[in-house]
Amino acid sequence: MFGYITHRLGLSPIVGYLLAGTLVGPYTPGFVADAALAEELAEIGVILLMFGVGLQFHIEELLAVRRVAIPGAIAQSGVATALGALLAVAFGWTWPAGIVFGMALAVASTVVLVRVLADNNALHTPAGHIAVGWLVVEDLFTVVALVLLPALVGESGSASPLWLGLAITAVKVSALVAFTAVVGARLIPRLLDYVADTRSRELFTLTVLVLALGIAVGSAQIFSVSMALGAFLAGMVVGRSEYSFRAASDALPMRDAFAVLFFVSVGMLLDPGALLETPLLIAGALFIVLIGKPLVAFVLVWAMRYPFGVALSTAIALAQIGEFSFILSTLGRDLGLLTTTATNTLVATSIVSIVVNPLLYRAIGPIERAVGRAPWLAARLNRDSPPAAAQAQPSRASRTANPAHHALVVGYGPTGRTVVRLLRENGIAPTVIELNMDNVRTLKQDGVDAIYGDATRPDTLEEAGIRRVGSLILTSAGMAHSADVIRAARELNPGLRVLARAAYLRDLPGLKDAGANTIYTGEGEVALAFIEDILDRLGATAEQIDRERARAHDELFGA
Repeated sequence: MFGYITHRLGLSPIVGYLLAGTLVGPYTPGFVADAALAEELAEIGVILLMFGVGLQFHIEELLAVRRVAIPGAIAQSGVATALGALLAVAFGWTWPAGIVFGMALAVASTVVLVRVLADNNALHTPAGHIAVGWLVVEDLFTVVALVLLPALVGESGSASPLWLGLAITAVKVSALVAFTAVVGARLIPRLLDYVADTRSRELFTLTVLVLALGIAVGSAQIFSVSMALGAFLAGMVVGRSEYSFRAASDALPMRDAFAVLFFVSVGMLLDPGALLETPLLIAGALFIVLIGKPLVAFVLVWAMRYPFGVALSTAIALAQIGEFSFILSTLGRDLGLLTTTATNTLVATSIVSIVVNPLLYRAIGPIERAVGRAPWLAARLNRDSPPAAAQAQPSRASRTANPAHHALVVGYGPTGRTVVRLLRENGIAPTVIELNMDNVRTLKQDGVDAIYGDATRPDTLEEAGIRRVGSLILTSAGMAHSADVIRAARELNPGLRVLARAAYLRDLPGLKDAGANTIYTGEGEVALAFIEDILDRLGATAEQIDRERARAHDELFGA
């Protein structure tokens, strides 16, 4: 309910989840949820969240904007961490607690950033590429922090020297990385090959979840490192395989469900009454997140000769905190560094920044227009075109070529092969969605765009570029949920022309209602072929055959 209300208000549903957690927490009247169970479910959410980060981590995206993203993220994280530490120390905290608090304020939310960029059609712009690459660097810092913090703090209470603890941790992490890279990179794709051959959707989804959770738990039990790091590495291994996209589209909805419970569990930690005790601390944290971080990002991007609009968009997109801040604060609390006051401050700062961030992003256009009305100011602020490094390769979904020259083909059986050959011979570029990995590999070797995935999932259609094609062709007669594919495609591209294939005439009404323009059925086409053959052998003229064929077509398919 809270997620729905906040979405209707134009805010991120994350705000609703946090508020819902506060409502069922111990610090508000009424029902109190089971905090222990919520924390366990939230831990699964963290594992799946980090698995998703690894799964979607593309080194190419980072390399494309490395000249601005890497130094920018390092500088911004360093400044935000220092400001947060100084703020905490000013309120009487220890320096270690202040540093963890500052690190939590430094890292932006992946969920919020991608959502804001997508809602404003800015995900595949230079600013979007820079912001995503920037966030990848911040995420890597977070992963490193999650590994090193326990060693730095010495949670076991042992008197071993710090260098020894760091060395042991480095050895364990190196062993885990080597094991995952060498053994996992060979075994996991082979395992997924076997599972994919079964054509069982639930078995594939279950396998991906077992890999994520299993490697995460194994990392903690065998290598004594955080489960978050193990999940991240597992995601990277699966992400490098040919099954990366299907793993994301099939298994990550489960991640989203548990991530919601993670936000709810964080919201349960918020004590609304305690916020009144430290208003200046919260105001200082908001200043760092909403003004300090964006200002540093803007100056750095603009100083590298990016246009004013790109620098402003990048800065505002990063002006929020979210899930990784909560992960760090949870670890800090477990290590005895952060108190409930710190947790309350971070939750309150997150809620406010998540609420304000989309509103700030919508103000970018008016700000740019206002600058444009002052030519002298525009000349000073606007720079040359972005460096070539920022022009990352666009995804399939972002292509802007003539839609009539692109078609999306679902299925690559005998009919699909013929359709793809015909499209290519006539200058139409096909993209094929297929659940047979051998076919996908063959298509890619032949230079045809192909995706291993389930066409019933909107994410798969998006990745295949459904918004940028002129036609959708469903070539499989017995494909389950064809109507669902058509409806999802129509929502993403209302002007799409849809050609569908059905096994039986009784399937026609459902496909028509779903939005198919033209439907061909085996029953109907066989009947028409019989009529044409019989009349031809009886000596009918071409006009008579055409007339009878048209009448039979109307009887079978409707006028």
